[in-house]
Amino acid sequence: MNDDLEALNARIDRTNELLQRMLAEVAKTPSTHAIFVDAGYLYAAAGRLVAGTEDRRAFDLDAEGLIEALIDKARTIFADSRLLRVYWYDGARRRIHTAEQQSIAELPDVKVRLGNLNANNQQKGVDSLIRTDLESLARHRAISDAALLGGDEDLVSAVEAAQGYGARVHLWGIEAPEGRNQAEPLLWEVDSQRTLDLDFFKPYVARRTAAAYEATASRPTREDVRFVGAQIAAKWLAARGRESLVELLPGHPYLPGSVDQDLLVEAEGLLQYSLRGQADLRRALRDGFWEHLQAQY
Repeated sequence: MNDDLEALNARIDRTNELLQRMLAEVAKTPSTHAIFVDAGYLYAAAGRLVAGTEDRRAFDLDAEGLIEALIDKARTIFADSRLLRVYWYDGARRRIHTAEQQSIAELPDVKVRLGNLNANNQQKGVDSLIRTDLESLARHRAISDAALLGGDEDLVSAVEAAQGYGARVHLWGIEAPEGRNQAEPLLWEVDSQRTLDLDFFKPYVARRTAAAYEATASRPTREDVRFVGAQIAAKWLAARGRESLVELLPGHPYLPGSVDQDLLVEAEGLLQYSLRGQADLRRALRDGFWEHLQAQY
């Protein structure tokens, strides 16, 4: 009987020792936070606050500098926590990175996630991407805190999903010149709220002059534009496949209106030059697009 009691006590001691080791390891494990940026909200709210407009073409945003400022802000708020990464959510035609989005994606500790842009330049699918990431990271205990820079009511489900797995969600907003630019239901659900003011964004947002948007230092050549057309055609073909190519070819040399508009917007982003009213460059763009597709048929 005594032997059985001694064996039981020994097992209890071993169990207690294992529990103490586990608790010690947990105590040494740092908390982790991540920053989630809805770029559509950021551009619209910061543009209106600093430049007086929500039109992205009317102002420049120093994304690298701003991301560093957001990381520093999080570092002061979550003093005993380490950064997992910054998630940057934006929209793009056919989810193909623009030149600006590519440069942001190359920054350290930044993950760019793209939804789509419809014909009216409205983001589609971004909110669901935010929910997926927030929920997944919280479920796997990859983060303990999430700083969410956004304002859409559709983000409520993302907040609830993360909170359901024990993560705390902190909503960051951008000062609104008038009224409010964040949905009330979203404000109600989060664990804390913080507003970033004009002084925070001033160093990173600068209004462009009309000339700065309409022209760069030098007008691109027809060959430059033709090459960009071919680049976009390659991306288009990779995204759509040969079946779409077969459907498109009978219309040569004309492009469907939606395809032509997407081509124009993407080319202007890559060239950083407006092709509006530039008939010869628009023809060169279409020529480059068609030449690449016909070469692949």
